[in-house]
Amino acid sequence: MTNILVIGSLNADLVVRASRFPAPGETIQGEDLVIIPGGKGANQAVAAARLGARVAMIGRVGADPFGSTLIENLKQNDVDVRRVIRDHTTPTGTAVIVVDSHGQNSIVLSSGANGKVSSSDIGPDSFVDSSLLLLQFEIPFETVVHSANLARKKKLRILLNPAPARTIPDELLKAADFILPNETELGLLTGRTIGDLASVEAASHTLVARGAQNIVVTLGANGALIVNKNGAKHIPSYQVKVVDTTAAGDAFVGGLAVGLLNGKSLEDAVQYACACGALAVTKFGAQPSLPTTEDVEKLLIQQG
Repeated sequence: MTNILVIGSLNADLVVRASRFPAPGETIQGEDLVIIPGGKGANQAVAAARLGARVAMIGRVGADPFGSTLIENLKQNDVDVRRVIRDHTTPTGTAVIVVDSHGQNSIVLSSGANGKVSSSDIGPDSFVDSSLLLLQFEIPFETVVHSANLARKKKLRILLNPAPARTIPDELLKAADFILPNETELGLLTGRTIGDLASVEAASHTLVARGAQNIVVTLGANGALIVNKNGAKHIPSYQVKVVDTTAAGDAFVGGLAVGLLNGKSLEDAVQYACACGALAVTKFGAQPSLPTTEDVEKLLIQQG
């Protein structure tokens, strides 16, 4: 029995810490290279699984050592990988990540096998036993739209994390129950300048006017803003020491999905997701930073 289905990307994250980001044409010294399982889809799958959900993943990796590592890692995190395809024509997707001394990151993606995830990989039977679908934009856009349309017919709730950001047709806006961008992505989605909470709310309302049901914008240390036809509600986050912001958004998405799955109200689910995102920035790396249920409950008691 699966609670949550994730259709998305699996990447090998090639991570280097440095004191700062290099300027164009500049070479700077960094620390040793670390290879960590990542990809927005896989990160969100692991995030939800560590919080107690039963999770399945659909995606592609190459027939290379990176692919084997990513599949084994998902298995170790109790994610069902039976529908993760080994692609023998394309290498596993990778992400080159530089993390600076403030914990901020700069990422360059190479899609690899993620770019081969096709509509033929997803059929009506893909959604059996699932009640929530998580989608992102690190696989072909046509596959995302196809998946959303099928999931809508199967009456799954759809959480769409529009990253990397791109314009979204009204068809997809209306299909998703929750659109989950960060501030930068919201600006790119709407063509608006984002500078403060008021501008986040105004930009979100333009998506609601086009048919979006619920917009939940992640605001980093400032928490999140919920916007729908009933208005807007700011949810504060938690005070933590930032080590690495990689996968904080994915931890938030996984936390929100699990909160909704467990019957929490949207506001309470977003509060829970904020705790997940806050904990993720306290550790280095993508999936190694994703919290467990016990981690989140401890933070909620400490700062609740």
